[in-house]
Amino acid sequence: MGTTDFIAAIELGSSKLAGIAGQKRSDGSLQVLAYAKEDSTPFIRKGVIFNLDKMAQALTSIVNKLEDGLQSTIGKVYVGVGGQSMHTVLNTINRNLEEGTVISQELVDTIRDENISIPLADVDILEVVPQEYKIGSTYQIDPVGVVGSHIEGRFLNIVGRNYIKKNLERSFEQAKIEIAELMVSPLVCAEATLSEAEMRTGCALVDLGADTTVISIYKGSVLRYLTVLPLGSNSISQDIASLHLEEDEAEYLKKKYGDVLFKEESEEPTVVSLPNDERNFVLSELNNIIEARAEEIVANVWNLIEYSQFEDKLSSGIIITGGGANLKGIEELFRKISKTHKVRFARFIRHDVNAPETIDLEKDGMFNTLLGLLAAGNENCYAPPQPKAPEPKPEDLFKNDEELKRQEEEARAALRKKEEEERKRKEMERRNRTGVFRGIFKKITDGANDLFSDDDMK
Repeated sequence: MGTTDFIAAIELGSSKLAGIAGQKRSDGSLQVLAYAKEDSTPFIRKGVIFNLDKMAQALTSIVNKLEDGLQSTIGKVYVGVGGQSMHTVLNTINRNLEEGTVISQELVDTIRDENISIPLADVDILEVVPQEYKIGSTYQIDPVGVVGSHIEGRFLNIVGRNYIKKNLERSFEQAKIEIAELMVSPLVCAEATLSEAEMRTGCALVDLGADTTVISIYKGSVLRYLTVLPLGSNSISQDIASLHLEEDEAEYLKKKYGDVLFKEESEEPTVVSLPNDERNFVLSELNNIIEARAEEIVANVWNLIEYSQFEDKLSSGIIITGGGANLKGIEELFRKISKTHKVRFARFIRHDVNAPETIDLEKDGMFNTLLGLLAAGNENCYAPPQPKAPEPKPEDLFKNDEELKRQEEEARAALRKKEEEERKRKEMERRNRTGVFRGIFKKITDGANDLFSDDDMK
């Protein structure tokens, strides 16, 4: 008997499409039950789906693998959405009220609905993060019950190009997989990775992905700014590939020998090579390439943090995560460029996670969003097997046609008559054959009597 109580989630990344299924324990820990992944480079670029057919095939493969691990049927999945066009837009809604008005929940809901209804060209609102409400000269997180004559609602709308959501929904529909809920991946990652103190006192979460780098800024326990830089760790690998290397070879050298703050310790240049390859590469030249691109990415991240105008409000500093954060020296490079001493690498989520030995969840920052989706889900994704419907019996379309019934009865009577005549004919033939045999037998016996007369027997 398979598991019948679990949460399933799928993360869309530029390097891999990953799926997970597990359970949330009463103590807040997570129990992972199944994990699957597919290479997403043939159909996702910078977080955006560009080939629906290949995406649908990969989704089907992911779900099938998860179901094999669960020995159960998945009815729906939680999905993380991102993409390079995703960013935040601050919007303000104002209402003048009668003197002495008590702010009601209905009024707050009306203001929130008005924020969502504002038309935006070529983009969808993926999520709304209320900032605060200004009543008079004071700001309130929860304004219900406060007396005032004017209310100003401030909302941070997370938006993205409308084709992001449209392509995602179409690919899931093509794969016949129901979406339980679309979740904004950076929000999910932050919720699972950052501490309450970090979000309250102010921090910047920098997710260094394959094709993109996401910057999320928190202050007062609320998201204040989000943007996506269209550069990631693949940009470094592509630069290394200029040394007449395949991208997978460049990726190997980056992970094995990469150091953004490399310093040659000997007079003789150090050389490195690929496995089973006679070519040698000067390590300092390799790391000069890595350092140049890494500095560009980090400098752009810091410029965006400054643009948000929160650079001096980050008491908890910068938290980096994602696969690109594994590059040696990247933490120190952030300290150097930002002049911020508080930089840490969030290698794993805050929850305790248990998984079978067959599932290797490395603490390298690459599972934070996927595990965050699992932690954020709250509905059972199990689907009971549907009983096979009985095949419908063919309907007699002419059951009320009297003329047809009469014709059918005449046809059956004619058939019975024909069958009776055939039976009689065969019976007559049988009798005739029997009479012939008897005549022949009589002649034989009579001849035998003549042949052996009494005189001959004497």
